[in-house]
Amino acid sequence: MAATLFVSDLHLEASRPRIVALFEQFLAGEARSAVALYILGDLFEAWIGDDDDADLPARIAVALHALADAGVPVYFIPGNRDFLVGARYAARCGMQLLPDGSVREIGGQPTLLMHGDTLCSDDHAYLAFREQVRSPDWQRQFLAQSLEQRRAFAARARAESRAHTATSHAILMDANEDAVAAAMRTAGVSRLIHGHTHRPAVHALTLDGRHAERIVLGDWYEQGSLLRILEGSGTLSLERIEAPRRPA
Repeated sequence: MAATLFVSDLHLEASRPRIVALFEQFLAGEARSAVALYILGDLFEAWIGDDDDADLPARIAVALHALADAGVPVYFIPGNRDFLVGARYAARCGMQLLPDGSVREIGGQPTLLMHGDTLCSDDHAYLAFREQVRSPDWQRQFLAQSLEQRRAFAARARAESRAHTATSHAILMDANEDAVAAAMRTAGVSRLIHGHTHRPAVHALTLDGRHAERIVLGDWYEQGSLLRILEGSGTLSLERIEAPRRPA
C-alpha cells in the first residue's frame, strides 16, 4: 500500500559518504512508490546559499529531481542548518518549499509539520541566535560575502553549535510541552510531526481533553530514520534504515 514518507535531520556532508549513499538509495528505491516525500529540515549539515558550487548539493539535486520526475511530490521545510535554502535550489531539486508550521492533510488527518527548533523554547541562547540569522538584513549581508567567507562562517557556527549542545542540559535541547501544545492549538490539529531533537518517538498526548500525538523523526548520522503513513488506513510506522556497511 502506498505511503506518505517523512525524513529530517539528514545533515548531509561530503565527510559522511555512507549516509549520502543511503539517502540516494532511498530516493531511487522505496521513495519512488510514495504518495509524497516530506523533508522536515536539516537536509544538509550547513547551507551557505543557493549559489554554492560544491559537488554535494549538485549531486543531491539530481537525485531529488529524479524522484520528482518519477511523479512523487517532494516538499521541504528548512531547518536550523539549512534555513537559507531558497527558490533557486528548490527548483534544481524539483521540490516545493513549505513554511515551517504548515498544516497538510496526511492520510485524511490535518497534520502540523515543523522542523521543531522553535519548540525548544527553554533554549533561550539558541532562540536569540535564530532570531538574528533569520532577519532579512543579516541574510543579505551574509549572502553578499564570498563563498569562501561563508564556508568559514559555517564551519565556526558548527563548532559553536557542538560546544553549545555539549554544555547544555538535555532538557533545554528537547521540545517544551507547553510550546508543543500551543503550536497544535494554534494550528487546530491533533497530530504534529517534527524533527530537530534527534529523539525519534511517537508520543501520545491529551490536548484539551482530546487524544493527540506528536511524532518525532530521527537523525541520519549513523543510520536513516523514516516515518511512513499508509494511505487509507493511516497506519504509521517510524523505522530505522541501515546504512551500507563499510568495506572490510
